[in-house]
Amino acid sequence: MGPRNWFLSARERANPVSELPVWTSGNLAEPLIHGAAYFDRLVDEVSALEAGDHLFFTDWRGDPDQLLRPDGPTVAQLFAQAAQRGVVVKGLIWRSHLDALAYSEAENRNLSETISAAGGEVLLDQRVRRGGSHHQKLVVLRHPRAPERDVAFAGGIDLCHSRRDDAGHRGDRQVVQMSARYGQHPPWHDVQLAVRGPVVGALDTAFRERWTDPVPLDSENPLAYLRDRLRGSDLRPDPLPDQPADPPPCGPHHVQVLRTYPVVRPRYSFAPDGERTVARGYTKAVRRARRLIYLEDQYLWSTEVADLFARALRDSPDLHLVAVVPRYPDVDGRLALPPNSVGREQALSLCERAAPDRVHVFDLENPAGTPVYVHAKVCVVDDVWASVGSDNFNRRSWTHDSELSCAVLDETRDGRAPTDPGGLGDGARVFARDLRLRLWREHLDRDPGGGEDADLIDPADAVAAITAAADALRRWHDSGRVGPRPPGRLLPHRPERLPWYTRAWALPAYRLVYDPDGRPLRARRAGTW
Repeated sequence: MGPRNWFLSARERANPVSELPVWTSGNLAEPLIHGAAYFDRLVDEVSALEAGDHLFFTDWRGDPDQLLRPDGPTVAQLFAQAAQRGVVVKGLIWRSHLDALAYSEAENRNLSETISAAGGEVLLDQRVRRGGSHHQKLVVLRHPRAPERDVAFAGGIDLCHSRRDDAGHRGDRQVVQMSARYGQHPPWHDVQLAVRGPVVGALDTAFRERWTDPVPLDSENPLAYLRDRLRGSDLRPDPLPDQPADPPPCGPHHVQVLRTYPVVRPRYSFAPDGERTVARGYTKAVRRARRLIYLEDQYLWSTEVADLFARALRDSPDLHLVAVVPRYPDVDGRLALPPNSVGREQALSLCERAAPDRVHVFDLENPAGTPVYVHAKVCVVDDVWASVGSDNFNRRSWTHDSELSCAVLDETRDGRAPTDPGGLGDGARVFARDLRLRLWREHLDRDPGGGEDADLIDPADAVAAITAAADALRRWHDSGRVGPRPPGRLLPHRPERLPWYTRAWALPAYRLVYDPDGRPLRARRAGTW
């Protein structure tokens, strides 16, 4: 079974203006679990860049003083030093809302100015739908004289505070403002993908399409435009160097780059009707699911998204949905907390009504019992198709903000039984199964080398094992923590039920502000992506 059964075709992508390939083959994808692993690799790769090489990046938030290793360098130091060596450094960072609203306007501006002063060019980009953001987290490193060394990083990890955590989940010493329930140094779970091969050229194209879009950077914010003019900010992107040829094939992975862009005015030159390949890609993969959908997600909101899973559960009586989400929203407060809670409550209720015995939702804590904030955006379907990206499972990410994800289909079959869990002839694939197992080993405190995987491979056995471990930990907590702590870090997720009078105002606020719809009117009316 080839990629066309799982990946979108050119027609299904529905954006003929973009120069992105439909998908690429011959790639090597490697999941980097946790910010510490990603940052460490990023330091190695950027430090090896030479004059004339390219460093392109996009980000939602960038903190210039974020340490990438315990003893540095910081993000600003690493990228500025590359620019000083003659590396072509270009970046697009979301302009962001005000810091007073717990966003990062000042931090993003400081990173832009620091790198630009060193010879790079980092622009603040507000070409978004009103109330939206650029949420893509991408770094592309090109070596025009040695294309076999090209590498790109895409996923959920921003270049900012709180992200540098590891499997111990003791949290980053540099923190962002969060709910006090996550402690002084909030533990943080996240995943980034390192890719090599022709897909690096596709991700380079994705960056270039945004960079060369002729719409002014401040098109939606005249006040920001005036402030930038007074500060002497760079408002016109300089030309990019010629795009190198794609790197040579180097591995067995097909990769499809999926994106979200909303419908905006003025239109994006590369997506005049927006792009919703994230939503379309997930829809195609989930409809093919037969045994197991595994998700890790920051939100898991939206009845539109939940309805996709509910339909799959109703259509396939052996299908289980396993999801790992944060225990609490990242914000506190009487006004902010209810809209953050009501969307997930609504979505999970819809899924559970479809298959009450086959929906398993967990949250995560570290060995000390502190909740872990789940920021990862991962999906694995039947151990065949897998995705890692910036997009959450909500309407905002699928229609309204800019997002970037990589779906991976490995040519290499996995020989561990069951060899074809979905029963459709696809066969389990090494990348997807290994990604799920790596994550479950950590969450269950199993041997990282795979020596205790026997009950985690078959979907039915795996669901039984993960629910038994979570139930045992819950009983230990409920008993007052008497006796040794059971192995594992997962607990059954118990969303707080809001009273009706809170739901009455929180639900409209959630749908209008927290989870808006960026589709064109005809798609909204038709209920399509």
